[in-house]
Parts: sequence; structure tokens; C-alpha cells
Amino acid sequence: MYQRILVPVDGSATSDAGLSEAIKLAKLTGASLQVLHVVDGVTALMSGEGYVSGDVFEILKQAGQSVLDEARMKVDAAGIPVDTALFDDLSHRLSDRVAEQVKEWDADLIVLGTHGRRGVRRMLLGSDAEQIVRTATVPVLLVRGTDIETAQTASTLEAT
Repeated sequence: MYQRILVPVDGSATSDAGLSEAIKLAKLTGASLQVLHVVDGVTALMSGEGYVSGDVFEILKQAGQSVLDEARMKVDAAGIPVDTALFDDLSHRLSDRVAEQVKEWDADLIVLGTHGRRGVRRMLLGSDAEQIVRTATVPVLLVRGTDIETAQTASTLEAT
């Protein structure tokens, strides 16, 4: 069964749902987890005038480290072995980093939350989960976010 589960996280409720499912699965199989966070280059680039200032980049790195620290505490509390990885070079998409980390860490499963976006929202925001599924060399378990978070995301998009 699965012994090395890779879990990308971004601090959202959807991501937390993926982490919770990975913890449950690790308890059942005796697996260890690696939780990873990739600093979002798109968000970083959109925050300025086509470039990322040192201040914005540092804030994004700190936020990413906080997300990882919180995830580590959850996994530690469940008594599961855990590693974390933070990628902050902005030169790779999340799906590229996940694919690289699967090979480097020798993961045999990827577990991640997905927003389940469709239509225009999917076209505008893209789908990291879809790209990971398309390029993964190991099985991928997608965990749908709650309907509450999906409604909040829709409201935020409509307000912008």
C-alpha cells in the first residue's frame, strides 16, 4: 500500500481537507507524509507592475512557511512522520514542482484538495489539481473542498 504520501498545501480550507484525508490514509497504511508549499508566482507577479519586489516576495515566503508549520503541527499531532518542503524560486508551476518532488522524495501517492472549479472560473483561474493529475506518474487522490468554501470563492470572484 502507500508508504510515502506527498501533500501540496496552500493554507486554504480545501487544502486542509486534502491534508486531513492524507493523515487518515497515513494512519491506515503506516505511511509518512511530505507536505509541500510552492510560493505562488502568479500572485506574486500580479502584486506589482510585472515584477516581484523583495518585500512582497519575502512576505509570500513567510506566509508559505507558516502554512507548512501549521500543517506539520497537524501531522505531528496525529503521530505520523512528516517532512516539509518550501519552494520559493517562482520559476516553476505547482504541477512541475509536485512532479519533481514525487521523483526526488520517491512518493507513491499525491493527495490534494481541489476547488472543483468549472466553466469561466476554471478558465480564468486554471486548475493546479487538473495539471497535477495530467502529469503525475503516481496515483492522485483529489479531495473536494466544502460547498461553503466554493460559495465564498464564487462571491469573491463576483466582487472583483
